[in-house]
Amino acid sequence: MVDLRRTRTGTSIKSNRIRSRSRPRSRPSRPGSTRAPGLNRVASSQFPDDGSVYYDHDDDRIAEQNPRCRPDDVDSSENSESEHTQEEVEDAEGKSEEEVEKVEIEESGRDLHGTTIEGIKGGIPYEEDVEEKPAKLEKSRSSQSNRNPNLVTWDGPDDPANPKNWSMKRKWAATFIISSFTFVSPVSSSMISPALYSISEEFNITQKVEAQLTLSIFVLAYAIGPLFLGPLSEIYGRVIVLQLSNLFYLAWNLGCGFAQNKVQLVVFRFFSGLGGSAPLAIGGGVLSDCFYAEQRGRALSIYTLAPLLGPAIGPIAGGFIAQHTTWRWCFWATTIFTFCVQVFGFFFLQETYAPKLLAWKRDKLKRETGNTELHTEYDSPDKTIFRVLKTALQRPFRLLGTQPIIIVLACYMAYLYGLMYLMLSTFPLLWTEGYGQSVGIGSLNFISMGLGFFLGTQITAPLNDALYRRLKKRNNDVGNPEFRVPIMIPASLLVPTGLFWYGWSAQAKIHWIMPNIGACLFCAGSIVSFQCIQTYLVDAYTRYAASAIAAATVLRSLAGFGFPLFAPAMFAALDFGWGNSLLGFIAIGLGVPAPFMLWTFGERLRAKSKYAAGA
Repeated sequence: MVDLRRTRTGTSIKSNRIRSRSRPRSRPSRPGSTRAPGLNRVASSQFPDDGSVYYDHDDDRIAEQNPRCRPDDVDSSENSESEHTQEEVEDAEGKSEEEVEKVEIEESGRDLHGTTIEGIKGGIPYEEDVEEKPAKLEKSRSSQSNRNPNLVTWDGPDDPANPKNWSMKRKWAATFIISSFTFVSPVSSSMISPALYSISEEFNITQKVEAQLTLSIFVLAYAIGPLFLGPLSEIYGRVIVLQLSNLFYLAWNLGCGFAQNKVQLVVFRFFSGLGGSAPLAIGGGVLSDCFYAEQRGRALSIYTLAPLLGPAIGPIAGGFIAQHTTWRWCFWATTIFTFCVQVFGFFFLQETYAPKLLAWKRDKLKRETGNTELHTEYDSPDKTIFRVLKTALQRPFRLLGTQPIIIVLACYMAYLYGLMYLMLSTFPLLWTEGYGQSVGIGSLNFISMGLGFFLGTQITAPLNDALYRRLKKRNNDVGNPEFRVPIMIPASLLVPTGLFWYGWSAQAKIHWIMPNIGACLFCAGSIVSFQCIQTYLVDAYTRYAASAIAAATVLRSLAGFGFPLFAPAMFAALDFGWGNSLLGFIAIGLGVPAPFMLWTFGERLRAKSKYAAGA
C-alpha cells in the first residue's frame, strides 16, 4: 500500500521535518534475492552514485554504507527521525507487503514553495516533485555506465590497443626503431669532422671558424626543428611526421654530397639538420606513450645513447673515408644507411600517440554506426595547426623564463652538449698534429668517446630504474621526479674529472691511452647526466613534457653550434691543459650543486608551478 499526500516543501534541506512511526514486520527473504535480508535501500538524491543508506527492519536501526549520507538523528525506539531533501526509495520487494500505520507531518513556520507528493514506501517517507521528473537511479555504479555514450575512449584500463598495454616485445621494438632514427642524423652531424681539412682545401676555406661552421651548422637546425615538428606530431601523429622528416633529411643530405661550393654545403647541411631533428623532438614522446614511469629509465637510456653515440661513431668511418676516398662519400654513405632505416621503419614502426589512435577509432565507429556525434576527449574545435604551433613556439620559452628547474637543468644540459661537440671538433686536431697520427688511425680514438657513452648507459640505466622503484616503495608507492636525482651526483663529478684528465695528459703528450681515458670519463658522466635530466623533466612536467624537452633541446643545440666555433681560438691561447681546466671549473659550478638543489627544493618548486606534475 502506498499512501500519497500533497504537501509544501522548501528549497532548504532543513525546511521540512518528517517524522514517521512504523511497526516493523519481519518476513523471510525472497528466494534468489541477492540483497541482505530485511534491508531496504534509501538512495539520497544528493549522492545518486554511491550514497546509500540501508534501513534494517530487524532491529530498527539504520545501517550506514556511506558516511556522506549520515542521518542527523538515529533513535532505536519506534520513533525514527531523519532530515533529508527529495529522498527516493529503491525497494520493489516490500512495496506491497509493508503496513503503514501512521504518518505525522510537521511543517515548520518558514515560507515554503514548490509542490511535492509525499509518499510512504516500506515504512519510510519520501518526497517526489510533481513538476520535475525524478532522477532515474542507475543500478550499476560503474563509470562506464555514467559516461557520455558518444565519447570514444579505450576499452577499459587493459585495452591492448593502448600503447602502454603493449607487450614488452612490442614496446622495445618501437624503442629500437626510434633510436635508429635518432642515431642516423647525429652520425652525419660529426662524420665530416676528420674531413674538414679536405673540404677546406677543395672549397678554398682559409678561416678555421668557417671550416667549423660547416660542421656545427647542422646542430643549429636542431634548435629550430623540434619547435614545429613536435607540435605537428600532436596533430598528425608521430609516425607520419617522423617518416616524412626523415625523407626530407635524406634528400638534403644526399645533396650535400653534390655541393659545389661552401655556401651550398652550409645551406644543404642546415636543411638536412632540420629533417634530422625530428627524432629528437618526437622520440621522447613515443617512449612516454609506451612506458610507465618505472619502466621509462631503461628505454630512455637507449634513446639518449643514440644521439650521443652517433657523433662518436661517425668520425671513425669519416676518417677512413676521407683518407682513402673523397669526403663526399661521408654524405653518400650516411644516405644509404638512412634509406635502410627508413624502409625498416616504414614496415615496423607503429603509431603510439593516444589522441591519434583514438581519432582513428572514432572515425571507424562513425563509418560503422553513422553516428556523427562521436568524439574523443582530445577533440577540440580550437585545436588548429595555427593555434598548436603558436602555443608550441611560446611555451618552451615561457618555461625557460619562469621555471627555475628547467632553467638550471637546461643550462647544464646545454653546457655538456656544447662540450661534447667542442671535443668532437678538436679531437682530430690533437691526434694528427699533437701525436702525428694519420687521419684514419686518429679517428679510431673516437672509440674512447663511444665507450664512455656505452658504459655510462649500460651501468646506470638499470640502476636508475631500480633506485626509482626502491625510493618509490619507501615513499608509500608514490613516485617523485626527485628520485632520478641521486645518480646525477657521481655523474656531475665524472665530467670535470674527465676534462682535467684529458686536458693535462694531452698537453703533456704522454701515452695516447691517457687522453682517451679522460675523454671516456667525460662522456660517461655526460650521458648519465643526460639520462637523469631527461627522465626528470618528463616525470616533473608530464603534461608539458614535450615543451620542457623542447626548451632544453633549443639551448643545448645552440651550445652545440657555438662551442666548436670558439674552440680553436681558446686552445690556441690556453692550450689543452688550461683550456680544458677552464671548462672543468665551469662544469663544477654548474653541475655539482644541481643535484643537491633539486633534491632539496625540487618538490617545493614543482608545487608552486602551474606546469609541473602534481601542482
